[in-house]
Parts: sequence; structure tokens; C-alpha cells
Amino acid sequence: MASKEFKSLAEQIEIMKAKGLKILDEEKAKGILFRENYFFINGYRHLFMRSSSDKRFIPGSTFEEMYALFTFDRRFRNIIFKNVLIIENNIKSIISYQLSKKYGYRESDYLRPSSFSLDRKKSRQVNDLIHKMKRQIRINGSQHTATMHYSSNYGYVPLWILVKVLSFGIISEMYTILKPEDQLQVAENYDLDIDTLAEYLSILANYRNLCAHEDILFEHKTQKIIADTKYHAELDIPKTDNEYIYGKNDLFALIIILKRMLSDEEFRLLVYEIGYELDVLDGKVESIPQEKILDRMGFPTNFRDIINIEGDMKL
Repeated sequence: MASKEFKSLAEQIEIMKAKGLKILDEEKAKGILFRENYFFINGYRHLFMRSSSDKRFIPGSTFEEMYALFTFDRRFRNIIFKNVLIIENNIKSIISYQLSKKYGYRESDYLRPSSFSLDRKKSRQVNDLIHKMKRQIRINGSQHTATMHYSSNYGYVPLWILVKVLSFGIISEMYTILKPEDQLQVAENYDLDIDTLAEYLSILANYRNLCAHEDILFEHKTQKIIADTKYHAELDIPKTDNEYIYGKNDLFALIIILKRMLSDEEFRLLVYEIGYELDVLDGKVESIPQEKILDRMGFPTNFRDIINIEGDMKL
């Protein structure tokens, strides 16, 4: 396998120019590549390529357009991230409240295997997750201020404190091993059934990690496919082979999840912010139409109309 050799900024510029990309200000482009990393910016080239087999750039496409897509994705990622964090905080609060009320607020109470699913098929998963949570108590007992305070002064760490240091992934898994009646108590807050909430939390945890690591977001797709909703139908999303082409495992599926789990006010602001950033991007990119960008994101052109569709019951 051929190794990748170091390329100077000037060489990086020449590689892009050789593939047909126009660079209006080479010195400015070099500064951007130096600050942002050629590898990361180049990851946005695919939208500007002639085809999946023809690796040359679309005639008229520029480095400045590719960088505009890069900066759009950064701002878009920040919008998504802060809203996923809202749900993360909400779900942690709800789960900690429900379990503390029912099983007790000391870890010796809420971390008993009997506080979780009694399904024998899940016993190993229950024990593994309890081990993970106890490990977090040990690790954060001397590092996390609130955890250290409770451990030192009271001799225990209540669940509403522990959840602050648990990852969204652990919380998502934790929900799947709750007793069915406890899962239902949590899911009813969102007017969702147990399985749908479990699926949504897993998808949200995936996006949370992707945003935290600043990976490319705008064209990300998940392995999980969400079930059809009224939003698919009311937005009149087209179908292929009887399957909706948007809102299944793409970013619009995430938007649908956020619609169902954020407050109406939070969701309205989310859509306004995304719409604004898309409008800004549209003013900077001329070589490709915005419809192509929306298609790559999995967004229908009328995505803003989801605001006006009556939502589900909120918290």
C-alpha cells in the first residue's frame, strides 16, 4: 500500500487546482489550509465532484465554496449539538428522578440488579452497566466537584449527581435495561412508546458523539432507520419503492426526533437557525443549487414547514 507523503501548502493548492478547483485567493486559501487542515476541508469535496467515478471538480466550483460548506457544517453541527445536549440533560433528569423515587437515592439502592430488568436475557447487560456506573463513581469521586462533595460529606452519590458524569451512550443503554414499567414512565413524557424512545436515544447518542468530535455532519447517515411518522406524510415527502426518500436514516430523521423531544419553542428556534445558515450558504455557493445540498442532507425543500405541524405532547 502506498504511503501518504507530507505535502506543503503550495502542493496542496496545486493538487486541488489540477482537479479543476478554482482558487480565487491562493494566499488566503493557504492560511485556511494551515489553520483548518487540508484533510478536513478536502472531506467536503464530494459535493463538488462531477460524479462518484469522475473525481474532477464541477466547472466553476471554487475553493471558497468548498470552505463555505465546511464553515456551514461547523455552524450546523453546533446548532445540532446544543439541542441534543438539551435532550441529554432532560432524559438524565427524568430517569434519575424516576429511579430515585422508586428505588432510593443511594447507589447501594439504585445500582442493585433488582432495580433493573428482571429478564434473564438481559442479566449480563445489567451487571455490565452497573459495573460501568460504579466505575464512574470511583473515577469521578476525586475529580468531579459534585460527585466528590457527596461522596466525602454524605458517603454516597445520588443518581441525579451521577448522571452528570455518565455519557449519553451509557444513559441510552441504561434505558434499555430498565424494567418495562419504568421505561413506560420515561417514554410517556415524550408521548412515545418504549421501543421508539430506545431507538431515538441510540440515534441521538450517535449524533452527540459525532458532533463532539467535529466529524462531517451534513451528509451523515445512521445504520438505524426510524419508523414512518405523521411528519413524513404531512410534508408529502416522496417515496421510492414505497419508502420515504427523506427522514429515515438521514439528518431529517434526526430533525423529526428533535421535533418529538424538544419543546415547541426550542424546536422552532432550531429550524430558524438551520434555515438562516442554509440561506447564508446559498449566497456563497453558485456552482451547485441548494436543492442538491438539501438532498445530500436528506432535507425536503419544504423542511421549514415541519414547524407548523402540530407536535406531540411535550414535557
